[in-house]
Amino acid sequence: MSSSRPCATRWRERSYLASGTMALMLILVDGYNVTKSDPATAALLSEAQRDQLVARLRARGAELLGAGRIVVVFDGVTGGGPAASAAPVEVHFSRDGESADDLIVSLAGNAHETEICLVTSDRELAQRVRSAASVPVTVVGKEAAFHSAKAKRRRRSPSRAVVSESLGVPPGGNDITRELEGIWCVDDEGKE
Repeated sequence: MSSSRPCATRWRERSYLASGTMALMLILVDGYNVTKSDPATAALLSEAQRDQLVARLRARGAELLGAGRIVVVFDGVTGGGPAASAAPVEVHFSRDGESADDLIVSLAGNAHETEICLVTSDRELAQRVRSAASVPVTVVGKEAAFHSAKAKRRRRSPSRAVVSESLGVPPGGNDITRELEGIWCVDDEGKE
């Protein structure tokens, strides 16, 4: 089974969370590792970086990374621990004296899912997660969560794509034109 999403791999067994929902993949995102390198967020203040990444993953997480429980981890803020999270993305902050990397390793070691996908370019963190996890770990580059990342999709037929792009017609534009012609090109007696 192959997939165009970096974290989507073959499931080995099924696991259920306490809520009764199936959880197959835990996707751990090294938050600042992504945002500080992403051209879309690198120049922003830390809070704006966090907000942008979380919003992007809420809107496109499954498209970019695959199906699973997405957990984004950032280095701490006052209080630390889980932040207010909204499905399908959970946000965690490391506590005082704990790095985000330490928290990611801890989450991996306590995972209830059957696989873990780690989104980072930090090789040392990847090795620590592999050592701590009792399930298979896939590591994908931080670029998978960049704003500019594109999900791989089936391509349209080349002839249709060329005509639409060369004329500047948006997708579905020709359908709208035909519909309007049907409305406007009818004479007063209802004949075309």
